[in-house]
Parts: sequence; C-alpha cells; structure tokens
Amino acid sequence: MPFEPTPRPGTRAMTRAMPHPTRRTALAALLSPLAGGALAQTWPAKPIRLVVGYAAGGATDVIARLVGQKLGEALGQTVVVENRAGANSNLGAEAVARAPADGHTLYMFTIANTINASLYDKLGYDPQKDFEPVGLIAKVPNILVVNPALPIRTVADYVKFAKDKPQGISFASSGSGSSIHLSGELFKSVAKLNMLHVPYRGSAPAITDLLGGQVQSMFDNAPSALPHVQGGKLRAVAITSPQRSPLLPEVPTLAESGYAGFDVQSWFGLAAPAGTPRAVIDRLNTELNKLVAMPEVARRLAEMGATPATGTPEQMRAFAAAEQRRWQAVVKQSGARAD
Repeated sequence: MPFEPTPRPGTRAMTRAMPHPTRRTALAALLSPLAGGALAQTWPAKPIRLVVGYAAGGATDVIARLVGQKLGEALGQTVVVENRAGANSNLGAEAVARAPADGHTLYMFTIANTINASLYDKLGYDPQKDFEPVGLIAKVPNILVVNPALPIRTVADYVKFAKDKPQGISFASSGSGSSIHLSGELFKSVAKLNMLHVPYRGSAPAITDLLGGQVQSMFDNAPSALPHVQGGKLRAVAITSPQRSPLLPEVPTLAESGYAGFDVQSWFGLAAPAGTPRAVIDRLNTELNKLVAMPEVARRLAEMGATPATGTPEQMRAFAAAEQRRWQAVVKQSGARAD
C-alpha cells in the first residue's frame, strides 16, 4: 500500500480527512443508544446511591428508604440512602446533578426543587436540564392545624380570627420555600389575610412551638401532623388536597371550605443525572411503578396519608415543569424569599 503523507492543516486533503461536524454529530447519535444499551446490560454493576436532600426521619427520607429497599431487591443491588441536608434540599440536588450519569446515583426529586427555582437568586443546578426524570412516587397533602387553645374549628373561624386581630395570625413552616411555607403564602393571597410567616429549621421544631403556643398555626405535611391531630394535641381545620383524607374523613378540604381550586400537595419522584442512558431510565421506571403498586408499599404510603402517583418519565417531566411555573407565580406574588 503506498504511503500517504499526513495532510497539513488547512489543505484540501486535511478537509477530506476530518469528519464533517454534522457527520460527527450523527455518528455520536447513532453510537449513543448502542453505548446506553451496553451499559443497561451490565447495570447495575455496584450499589446504587439514592440521595435525599433532607435529614433522616422526614417524609422524603421515609419514602426514599421504603422505595430504596424494594428497588434494591428488584435490581439485585443494594440501594444506599444518603442524606445530604441543607438549603432546602439544594445541596443534595447539586451533588446529584454533578454525579456520573451511569445509573448508580439517583435523587429524590421533590416539590421543593421546583419552588427553589424561583425562590433562590442563584442555584448550582437547573431543575429541568440537569436531571432525567424516572417517575413520580407519591403525593402528600398538607393539613392546616392550629393550637387547640385557639377558638378555631373551621376555615371560616380561621379567617375571622386573622381579620379580627390587629396582628393577624402567625403560621409556622419547616423553612422558607417548603410546600408548608408556600401553602400558607398561597392561602394568605387568596383569602387576603394578614398572616405572619415564622420559619423553622425543620418541621419538628415548628411543631414543638405550635404545641407550646409560641406560634398559632401551620400547614404541615400530613405524615408529621397526623399523630398530633389523632392524639388531640393539634386541631385539624382543613386539608390542602382536592379530596379529603381517608385518615381524617371529617376534615374538609380548603376547596370545599370556600376556596375552589385550592390544591397544594407535597410530591416525591425519582430522578437521575442528565445523560443517564434511556435504557436505564426505562428499567428504573418499570421497577418503580411495580413497587409502588405492591400492597405493602401502598399500605405504608396510605398510613402516611400519601397517595401513590405513578407514570412515565415524560409525565413526570411535564408535571415538574408545570409545578415550576405555578410556584414561580406564587413566589413572585407573595414576595417569599430564602432566609
């Protein structure tokens, strides 16, 4: 075979020797599914890390551990839950956004990530671009609870109390930007009330002060509010979901209490770093939908006041994008900010 000299840069031969950018892009597009398919054949090759952006013990953590156990059993690998709390789950989200997209790092994507997009001036990740949705897991309503010492038994009582008092009424939250906080801000807006937001570093200290009378009300997540309501230590006034909870059938929704269309629910989904092969995402989605439908998982979710919410990755992406637009409007109108 005759020797062919290496083309010099800028020559016609050099131009012929280098693949055209369009052809390179097309070639990459052809090879990417093959690489993803090959990875899916060997995945998972090691334990999977499931990052939770909150401390252990909260609703997100409890659901993550429930899902992680069953997912590990289905995949034949251990799923290790890693709690990376801080900045309303932003620290955990940033860690996953920067992780290798090989299917061995997952994230508990929640309503907070869609709220944070508007609440924080600058994020270290993009909630829509830096994650591949796997699927939704469950939705949890918030419950408007008050200290039993207050003369409030209905939503009408709550509104009257807030309007009759020069200082209005105070409401606690687990932190600025949480669904607990934004539930209060949304109700404050639609009911046109004077409501003072008192943020805490978590739901537990907020509940402690609510029980002690240092703060008057709270739109708490159902899992943490239910034991106190059922024990008579807090009074449930209304629930933020469109339907009543089977665990509190006597507690009306805000929608049926005169605020039509009021619907705020914390929600939880599974996501992976952007670029994770589609074959891996599809396998995860299949196993996730199966495990959420298991009787023991459904029963545990029901005990928390949660409703299963399964679907496709595309449905989760569309839902999260709609939530981000919705909370952007609420944050702007309320003037809420990250404290």
